[in-house]
Amino acid sequence: MKVLKYSLMMTLILIFLLSISMYFLIEKDTTKSANASNGISDKDVIDGVVREVGAEEVSERKDRVVLQDSESKKVTISAVGDVLIHDVVYNAARTPDGYNFKPMFSKVKPYLQAADLTFANQETMIGGANLGVSSYPRFNSPFEVGDALKGAGVDIVSIANNHTLDAGEEGIMRATAHWRKLGIEYVGAYRDNKDRKKLRIMQTKEGISVAFLAYTYGTNGLPVPKGKSYLVNLIDKERIASEIKRARNAGADAVVLSLHFGDEYIREPNNVQRELVQFAAKAGADVVLGHHPHVLQPVELVKGDADHRTLVIYSLGNIISGQLGVHKQTGGVLTWDFVKKGERTTVEHPRFMPTWTPYGKWIPEPMYRAAESKLANQSIVYEEVKQHMRKYLPELEFVEN
Repeated sequence: MKVLKYSLMMTLILIFLLSISMYFLIEKDTTKSANASNGISDKDVIDGVVREVGAEEVSERKDRVVLQDSESKKVTISAVGDVLIHDVVYNAARTPDGYNFKPMFSKVKPYLQAADLTFANQETMIGGANLGVSSYPRFNSPFEVGDALKGAGVDIVSIANNHTLDAGEEGIMRATAHWRKLGIEYVGAYRDNKDRKKLRIMQTKEGISVAFLAYTYGTNGLPVPKGKSYLVNLIDKERIASEIKRARNAGADAVVLSLHFGDEYIREPNNVQRELVQFAAKAGADVVLGHHPHVLQPVELVKGDADHRTLVIYSLGNIISGQLGVHKQTGGVLTWDFVKKGERTTVEHPRFMPTWTPYGKWIPEPMYRAAESKLANQSIVYEEVKQHMRKYLPELEFVEN
């Protein structure tokens, strides 16, 4: 009897101990499953309690975020000079159905399309054939010039130059309407005051925004209609400084300023150009693109306030025109990077590719590829152009691929 009672007691004790063990095993599995469903790893669980994140860990995580935010971003910008459509150019582009300028940009197209944003100086207004196509001294060009630039990769054009008023107000209205239709931004001449007040700030997928501004020294003596100063931006220091500041306040990371100035066919900048560029640099412009001389003028880095540097090309020359002469048939593609780190954006890695437009063909091509039959003494001319363009910036690189 005693043995039976002892055995029964031991059995009850074993059952009790087994129940206790099973309880803790089930409780442990339940806690682990709940933690997994909440995205909490086992290492964050101590004795069944979720561990709090300490102050030191929070600091480490913030440091990682700051490091990510401080990583640099980069966009590449390219610019070409005067698209100057003389009669010999548009006659060569004439077709039974209108005009086709697209083949004329075929050899520079790969370089223009390679940039994140590409700028061109549209020297002649594209008022369209119905307004009457015309050449020097008062130009009006076919719409199809714009179509060709669109196809070549151009994103924005300056239309502030000495020929802006050649086809009058109607020419500006028709041209700007076509640029809008194409989805190409225009700057420097506008449809009305509302259009003028709209800043041309181009957004990029890399997260860097670039503002473009454009002004001209004059309009060949053609008066700006009274009360319609919005039709063309004339060079005015107060307005330039104000619009640079306004672009910054609107969130532009960088400002590109197009200036139509200088002496025609002179390969060096004059004192007026230099003084205005220095003013623009101090006002905060990051890049100044010069036009009007129809020949190349050198590249330079100009110091503004503090450590701010402004990239300047005093003249981009002609990318395409009907003008004859070695220097008038020479243009180029200026390319640079805008690099943003934190809140600071700088101009980096300027490089240049001289171009050559054979007279009679009007297809600009990289000068380093120009054959002797198209450009006499090609190697000598090319070397001289390179030396000329790096005169004020010896480290300027040249694109040869």
